[in-house]
Amino acid sequence: MDTHGGYRLTFAALLGLVLSAITTGVFLEKHVLAATAKPDLAVIAQAWNLIEANYVDRAATRPERMAHAAIGGMVDSLGDTGHSVFLTPQMAREDSEEMRGRFPGIGAEVQMRDKQVVVVAPLDGSPAQKAGLRAGDIVFKVDGKDVVGETLVQVVRSIRGPAGTTVVLSVRDPQSDRARQLTMVRAVIHVHNVSWGFLPGTRVADLRIAAFSKGTAAGLREALAEARAAGARALVLDLRDDPGGLLEQAVAAAGEFLPGGNALLEKDAQGEVQPVAVRPAKDRTALPLAVLVNGGTASAAEILTGALQDAGRAVVVGDRTFGTGTVLNEFHLADGSALMLAVLEWLTPKGHTIWHKGIAPNVPVALGAGVAPVFPESLTHLSAAELRASRDAQLLEALSLLLSSA
Repeated sequence: MDTHGGYRLTFAALLGLVLSAITTGVFLEKHVLAATAKPDLAVIAQAWNLIEANYVDRAATRPERMAHAAIGGMVDSLGDTGHSVFLTPQMAREDSEEMRGRFPGIGAEVQMRDKQVVVVAPLDGSPAQKAGLRAGDIVFKVDGKDVVGETLVQVVRSIRGPAGTTVVLSVRDPQSDRARQLTMVRAVIHVHNVSWGFLPGTRVADLRIAAFSKGTAAGLREALAEARAAGARALVLDLRDDPGGLLEQAVAAAGEFLPGGNALLEKDAQGEVQPVAVRPAKDRTALPLAVLVNGGTASAAEILTGALQDAGRAVVVGDRTFGTGTVLNEFHLADGSALMLAVLEWLTPKGHTIWHKGIAPNVPVALGAGVAPVFPESLTHLSAAELRASRDAQLLEALSLLLSSA
């Protein structure tokens, strides 16, 4: 989530004014509305006051909840499902914790697509991953309550909760339409962004990036140095089920592999395009590289994938990526809530659109229903024969391509 301060003051001031007025039940007078130059706000004020004055269930007319629902509805109307979003004060705090790599919950990224809550990716080692939640799963019940038709904010609020408490998700596989019920205990999630290990019987290092929060690029640099020092001859970069995160970390990661050029292009609302240059690391690696992606590869993970693919630096193996292709600005509102709004669109260095389209792999390989990907933490317990029997077709294809080109 990148920020551009030039947008922050004007937009936050406007919405802060509206929010502070409506949350206290104050009528929005004409002179206040005139200052915003948005006469349609008068309709919002009229509806607010009609509800407050006339709705029969007085206990239901809670100003904070009404305000948050109104703002959430405005964001939803933009059609940027799965990216731009309204965060309640609690969600804004949790989002900040998540970017620092430590937060409470089940450890899964979810987004709204086609009015359904879709799992982007479970985080490595999280209660969600251990319970069997998979990228692409559609959440339709939380603790037995139907959430179809609810906003993303409402569903996330139901899923999240204090560490040690239990939540039951009913999910549906979009491919088979098969429903499953998953029980998981919420925990404080510690995100270990980077891990690596040698694929059994080879000098090919399997290097995993689980998310792009603070410190990811530094962790990648350290892992690459360790792998090279241990005798790595080639690399698999596993970005499957990586929901992304901070743009700056993806750009820095690209510099570990690329000698120059652009990491991405940014297009603004006027259609103007600005390149974001790669900053090459002094000890960047030139080892042969394959990148693994799937439908859970999103956001900053797609930026890194697109940069490596467009430069011809890596062969990309797996499934088409999720398709998150905009820069989010975080605008803080008066009560501690926040708006995450798309203000720029990401394009790959060659100008390919990511948003809603994703990145197509060079070598399409499906993982197969019910097959769990092999990640580095399990490699110490695997033999070469067990790796071949793992049915992780994507990893095995990447390994075959690297060995054949050596």
